[in-house]
Amino acid sequence: MSKTGINNVKRVLLGSPDGPQRSRVANVLIVDNNPELIRFILEILARKGIHGIVANDKKAAVDLLDKGNYDLVFTSDKISQRSDLSGRPQSGFELLRKIRANSPELPVVMVTSDERRATSDELIETAVKAIRAGCCDFLIKPLQRERIESLLDTFLPNHGISTIASAQEDIRCLYQIVGRSEKLVQTVNLAKRIAPTSAPVLISGESGTGKELISYLVHHESRRAQGPYIKVNCVALSDSLLESELFGHEKGAFTGAYTQRKGRFEMAHGGTLLLDEITETPLKFQAKLLRVLEQQDFERVGGNENIRIDIRTISTTNKELLQEVQQGRFRQDLYYRLNGIRLVISPLRERREDLPDLVWHFVNLYAGEAQRRITKLDPVMMDIFTKYHWPGNIRQLRNVVRTSLILGVGETLSLADVSWLFDELQPLPQENKLSSGNCQSSISGLGGVPLVQIEQRAILDTLRQTAGNQTKAAKVLGISDRTLRDKIRRYRQEGCLQSA
Repeated sequence: MSKTGINNVKRVLLGSPDGPQRSRVANVLIVDNNPELIRFILEILARKGIHGIVANDKKAAVDLLDKGNYDLVFTSDKISQRSDLSGRPQSGFELLRKIRANSPELPVVMVTSDERRATSDELIETAVKAIRAGCCDFLIKPLQRERIESLLDTFLPNHGISTIASAQEDIRCLYQIVGRSEKLVQTVNLAKRIAPTSAPVLISGESGTGKELISYLVHHESRRAQGPYIKVNCVALSDSLLESELFGHEKGAFTGAYTQRKGRFEMAHGGTLLLDEITETPLKFQAKLLRVLEQQDFERVGGNENIRIDIRTISTTNKELLQEVQQGRFRQDLYYRLNGIRLVISPLRERREDLPDLVWHFVNLYAGEAQRRITKLDPVMMDIFTKYHWPGNIRQLRNVVRTSLILGVGETLSLADVSWLFDELQPLPQENKLSSGNCQSSISGLGGVPLVQIEQRAILDTLRQTAGNQTKAAKVLGISDRTLRDKIRRYRQEGCLQSA
């Protein structure tokens, strides 16, 4: 292993995405100066397409952790025999305390420095100390390849997903747009076409559909990508703060203005300004906003200096902006100024084919947090997801998957252990459509339907809602577990039920 590098740091790029079917590349920090151990772990990471970054001592590790985003850390209990500033050998426990103070959820795996010099009691004592200090695992040499691979599969899952657009800078993922639906592909392709221009962009869509993600894609694909990308959340700013936040203020402009402050327009010079939820700005302020966008200059609050800017604006809204104009809640002239090119992001219920990729994407993101390895998605859960209307869109789906990961058990992601989600994830009321057959009736109402078929419908629907959990289904139906098992057995014999 080469000793060259800056500040005793080696950056190793091992593996890369092999097309649109891969998730984002994870980053693992290895803190050690043992060449054999480093090489062994790097080889395993390489096979899994994971970035491995090596730091030879505590200082280099702290510098890397401060500058980058890491998904997992391997560290020795004794990083180096070389003394630190205190004159003591560098300890992995000191680094662990630093990580826990700054990144409490970052998983850390500790490795014994040399098992041949430690007794069994000493190893047990060190392992207990490491776990109590916050390590997610403790490995004893000689390291087992299978054990490390299992840890990586648990904390850094990399299930294949369809990614329409993504970008990565060094070890940081800038953005990743997941899905495969035709509507999403059309939106992303249009965003890429308009990105190189300076035309203002209006992105509309329901809350939680990913408008800000599309906004950043436009900026990153534009000629302003090297310039600043400044966001303004119009919802979070009161009328009194909005003008100062966007235009800045001079010292003494108002009570509390102790120093001069640059506004978001000035900060975005040479780049892109995102006006998030633009419809939340008051009408009085919209007139000032229009002037700045037209003339590309302004004055700070309390100042006389005319400040020239060169910015591109991207606006987002979850409302029908033209309707807001017609009802007098939004200025018509500002609407035409912002609506240079319009991008519409469809809600999740209109692109259900994106659901499997999005679920696996969130499993990749949060399985490590739950310390749970997921190898399969429950078909009943996915059927529920497909029928649900998702009013909170992708943001709601993310929270449902994350909750299921944390509260569930086993390697199959399901809703069986989160019963309260069944009430939330019910489809919109709709007319019952029953197919003909021994188990179902073609009659839309219940009048004239044999009682035995009504009972079958009630039991089968309840089993689907409870993801096949017979105990929960029996409780909902108000019958005993034994009675339900007998009926399920009979339905299977009649061919009405394949699995429950």
